[in-house]
Amino acid sequence: MSSCKFISASELPTKFGDFIISVFEEPNGKDHIALTIGNIYEQQSVMCRVHSECLTGDALHSLRCDCGPQLQGALEQLSMNKSGILLYLRQEGRGIGLVNKIRAYALQDQGHDTVEANEMLGFPADLREYNICLDILEHFNITSVNLLTNNPKKVEALEEVGIKVTKRTAIHEGENEKNKQYIQTKRDKMGHLR
Repeated sequence: MSSCKFISASELPTKFGDFIISVFEEPNGKDHIALTIGNIYEQQSVMCRVHSECLTGDALHSLRCDCGPQLQGALEQLSMNKSGILLYLRQEGRGIGLVNKIRAYALQDQGHDTVEANEMLGFPADLREYNICLDILEHFNITSVNLLTNNPKKVEALEEVGIKVTKRTAIHEGENEKNKQYIQTKRDKMGHLR
């Protein structure tokens, strides 16, 4: 039985194209969304981005990370592809939440990298979970994806929960002067690809 349930869907016109927004809810009340475009039902490997919420990057356009540009880049790619799905998971700050993310930012201001900051707060480098992805993709009858990511651990995590990743497509968005160390830490300590 699914650990989350479909709640509702609506049209969502955006500057990237006309999407359908669907909301899903876990038993604990946490909600997640899926943005779909085009016909995703007749494809063997649906273009897919799994994006974790980043209020500072996605909504406030922070230059500390590459989240906002990656979100926009993924929506552009899905639109250009004329089909695909973006899962927007409510797991702020690699799963540590907004308050602890800002605490981690304060430690980064003192010279620590993102991994060190999380660990100093008593967290692992990444607390995100991907079980919810299987539930959402099953709702759309999607069994395999072309995953838009630079993170090979995300590929492994999705495959561990039962999602077949047939291809990984890189996203080259968002590197700037303010986040060079952050990007380098993701590459050196978290294994992100270019």
